[in-house]
Amino acid sequence: MANSGYGSPGLSPPGMTETLVHAYTPLLVWVSLGLLAFRFVPQSFPRLLGRGLYWVGVPLQILAFTRRTDFSQSIGWAPLMAIAALLLGLAFGWTGLRWSQHQRDRTQQSTADLADLADLAPALEPPRWLSEAPSQGSLLLSAMLGNTGFVGLTVLPEFVPDTQLGWLVFYNMTQNVLGTYGLGILLSCHFGGLSEAPSWPQKLRTMLSVPSLWAFTLGVATHSVKLPSVLETNLQRSLWFVIPCALLLMGMRLSQLNGLTSLRLALLPSAIKMFVLPAAIGGVATAAGLVQDARLSMVLMAGMPTAFAGLILAEEYSLDHELIASSIALTTPMLLLTLPLWLQLFG
Repeated sequence: MANSGYGSPGLSPPGMTETLVHAYTPLLVWVSLGLLAFRFVPQSFPRLLGRGLYWVGVPLQILAFTRRTDFSQSIGWAPLMAIAALLLGLAFGWTGLRWSQHQRDRTQQSTADLADLADLAPALEPPRWLSEAPSQGSLLLSAMLGNTGFVGLTVLPEFVPDTQLGWLVFYNMTQNVLGTYGLGILLSCHFGGLSEAPSWPQKLRTMLSVPSLWAFTLGVATHSVKLPSVLETNLQRSLWFVIPCALLLMGMRLSQLNGLTSLRLALLPSAIKMFVLPAAIGGVATAAGLVQDARLSMVLMAGMPTAFAGLILAEEYSLDHELIASSIALTTPMLLLTLPLWLQLFG
């Protein structure tokens, strides 16, 4: 997926349409192939592919992007934007949860009267996250954590110039380390059903063992080192392999989800993740005075679908697996609708 430079000012509407088609084509093709291929591959293959991408593919991708990053720009804002997105996602999710509980309490009596009718009871049954702690934790994770790795670093380079790749990488690294393996674990421990939570040394060890963090560190350390042209070329060409594999895995994971029948559960966190949070980050970035391309990068990263990592946390800490699966199933196709919206508003 070559960079089209859409983030450059002055691109006409036909150019925007062409860029969207250019970005959506591999996304739709490879994800569709993943959906179909899941029927014909061993059940263990998606996990093996996922582990391969986690340990090798995505670190190579981050290393390649880091070496192309222009560190002369003020990309120190990127981690701050990622932290802001994590905290805002948590705040919006918590506010939505409390508001829904308040509304439930106000209408509880009238709802109870109607619920006596057997054919209306299923439709009036309140979402689990109104009263169950594991579901509340899953709602917060779904609203807070985005798929900035497999989806963000795969799709978004099509929409921003090479000079902004550092913003994407810094944002992704911050969310992985401080979000998924930091705040995400803390929330999972608080709301989960485990009797014994991991110790602080275990949490710190988990955060420091993320392969992408080491790849990013290596990329920064060797940024000014000129590698042999063959090695540098092959490093950049590795993206041709990593990106299709990431999209294939995305399709396979979507085909594994069992939450498709409970999408109503995920309406609130999905709306927060795909609409409220990116709009808020756009406002924060504008108030901070970020240039157009940098602001667009942060908005697009904040608007990524719910992360598959949430499923891992749900399994590890006994959260509501179905709610996160439903949020992933709902927010992933929504990306096709929200990308043009953010490009139009902030591009």
